[in-house]
Amino acid sequence: MTFNENANIDPSRVRRRGGKIAGASIGGGLGLVAIVLLSQFLGVDLTPLVGGLTGGGVSSSQEESQLEGCTTGAEANASLDCRIAGTADSLDTYWSAALPELGVAYRTVGGVILFEGATGTACGTGTSAMGPFYCPGDETIYMDTAFFGELRSRFGASGGPLAEMYVVAHEWGHHVQHIAGIMDGLDLRDTGPDSDGVRLELQADCFAGAWAGAATEIVDERGVTFLEPLTEAQVRDALSAAAAVGDDHIQESLGGGQVNPETWTHGSSESRQRWFTTGYERGPEACDTFDVPASAL
Repeated sequence: MTFNENANIDPSRVRRRGGKIAGASIGGGLGLVAIVLLSQFLGVDLTPLVGGLTGGGVSSSQEESQLEGCTTGAEANASLDCRIAGTADSLDTYWSAALPELGVAYRTVGGVILFEGATGTACGTGTSAMGPFYCPGDETIYMDTAFFGELRSRFGASGGPLAEMYVVAHEWGHHVQHIAGIMDGLDLRDTGPDSDGVRLELQADCFAGAWAGAATEIVDERGVTFLEPLTEAQVRDALSAAAAVGDDHIQESLGGGQVNPETWTHGSSESRQRWFTTGYERGPEACDTFDVPASAL
């Protein structure tokens, strides 16, 4: 997937944060500490597990800046940071129309923060080892863009622009879940292939697929489409990324080939690909992963 070179992009939702955290501490108590440690082992987003926790004691000396340029589709094709900005603009445009059709008022994310190493969030200290994540406390997406290299080198994803966009769209899906109240009342400390946490993650994959399926029809304020038509190869790249962050694949890669479904927090590679495809082919209304039996996950 590539951007239409003539598309106008609003980069204001994406900011880059630099510098070191001074005197950082992890808020939220032992629950968040355990999740951070598990995230460091898995290398994937576990922050939905801390949706009800608050950060504390984070004193940051990091400086935040707007992206330079990133106002055209041509720049989005040439730069990863600009591609994230273009994806964010497209996602915001899509969900501002799609979510009200599902009966839910939409509001945009607090931002997309690009950082290196670690950064303060309303959920505590976020680290690169956690992978990209969404913090419900400040409704913000955080990501170290080095993660995309990890997907390829460490977990065998094929890479490609749509794979990168899928990651942003998945985290945006968590924002949709948050503002729609889907996260409310879930048991997000439980694990297993049919746990609430896995259902939440698979739904975010489905929401990402729904955006991808509509992406080439989403237009900027001048009526120009953000993105050119998808190719089969680009869709395969997105599916490859979804498979790379499946719990079974990660456990096989990092755990010496042993797979324990009872510890899963995100779902198998096959499930993640299937739910992305469901959204891609059928739209967000088909993404109710909480209303299907375990055998259908």
